[in-house]
Amino acid sequence: MSLVRLKIKGISYSQTQNGAYALILNEVDGDRKLPIVIGAFEAQSIAIALEKEIKPPRPLTHDLFKNFADRYAIVIKQVIIHKLVDGVFYSSIICERDKVEEIVDARTSDAIALALRFDAPIFTYKTILDKAGIFLKFSSKENEENEDDDDSIVVDEILQEGETVEIESGASSQGYRELTLEELYKELDKAVANEDYEKAVKLRDEISKRK
Repeated sequence: MSLVRLKIKGISYSQTQNGAYALILNEVDGDRKLPIVIGAFEAQSIAIALEKEIKPPRPLTHDLFKNFADRYAIVIKQVIIHKLVDGVFYSSIICERDKVEEIVDARTSDAIALALRFDAPIFTYKTILDKAGIFLKFSSKENEENEDDDDSIVVDEILQEGETVEIESGASSQGYRELTLEELYKELDKAVANEDYEKAVKLRDEISKRK
């Protein structure tokens, strides 16, 4: 079966599933997106890995795994999302140690959080993308041609037939727009010190928009 490489498009709060986040994966050589519902902890871990400038004072679970793997010369070569059953994605982590390759079963959210920390590529099979891949509709309030603006993303179909999830990108950071850049940096330092990484990511997003 043919493999399709994916990259992370974004991660947003799900308005219809309390405490759930939607991780959006984009095929590298195409326009289809693969939306995956993940939990708050996994969303936080993935967001921190994406935001290189946020350094937790103590390692999170996935950081601890990375440190452990580095100590024992274990390398994650790639992650493959290999199965979709009843709306649940199943993934495998391809590891290597002493030139011996091993395949480890993992939740997709954990697999992606680790792939980011190892700079490992993420793949899925074409049949899965054909089944679950969708096209997202973008509508920007200020500039319809710029997807980096505060877009309202509507996921037309996600995981289960007939289930609709609406996601608002950047809406949760609106309260930070009134702060000065200096105040944003101070709030960012406080959030990291208090290990409030969800807040730290939102602050980092607002800072990045002003640079």
